[in-house]
Amino acid sequence: MSKVVKLFKEGSIGIVVLEEREYKNTFSKPFINDLKNTFEAIGRMADISVVVVHGYDNYFCCGATKEELINILGQKVQFTDLDFHDLLLRCEVPVISAMQGHALGGGLVFGCYADIIVMGEECLYSTNFMKYGFTPGMGATYIIPNKFGELLGTEMLLSAKNYYGRELKERGAPVKVVKKAEVIKTAMGIAKELADKPLLSLKVLKKHLTRHICSELPSVIARELEMHKITFAQKEVRQRIESLFGN
Repeated sequence: MSKVVKLFKEGSIGIVVLEEREYKNTFSKPFINDLKNTFEAIGRMADISVVVVHGYDNYFCCGATKEELINILGQKVQFTDLDFHDLLLRCEVPVISAMQGHALGGGLVFGCYADIIVMGEECLYSTNFMKYGFTPGMGATYIIPNKFGELLGTEMLLSAKNYYGRELKERGAPVKVVKKAEVIKTAMGIAKELADKPLLSLKVLKKHLTRHICSELPSVIARELEMHKITFAQKEVRQRIESLFGN
């Protein structure tokens, strides 16, 4: 079986390519397994100083599959059971999310655990959890306001609307937003700047810069799981998932 997450190297830069074409970079089982295996491999590599993550064509990462949402609704699984949502945060070296395509729901949240974010003006970004009637998970209620600012982040979470990258740029989101065609090139340029620095210093600084996120995230996750117990229990949520998923 061919991998749907691929790892390449360019000097001391690790390049992770998300390419789950069958499910358009949603969280399929092969996608999650490959992601975890890829970052485990990166953790064993002593010659990688920085990681760039990007998707393919018009897709960066598009969140949960319908099957996963139904399983959460049926209390068969929690998002923490999959243990991948904060892989970019846990990576010891700096990670750059090159969101060259759409990033939706948990896919946007996943990418926002990176240390540096580059987005495309023409691409769509959304925390669309509330579209289906359930509260956000994966640490979204912490990391989205953290990365986009409290007011804009709160609006994104409550409204569940789609935002073009250019709109986020106009709203003052403190992420780098460039033309879609320039996203990966821009991210690689930043990666080369970082890769010039001593590896140990990069690791020490990342650990310091992320210490508050790492300490505060567990309690946020616990509260999100409690909210899931309440909001997934609504009949309307199943109806919304059945009727709206993929639309």
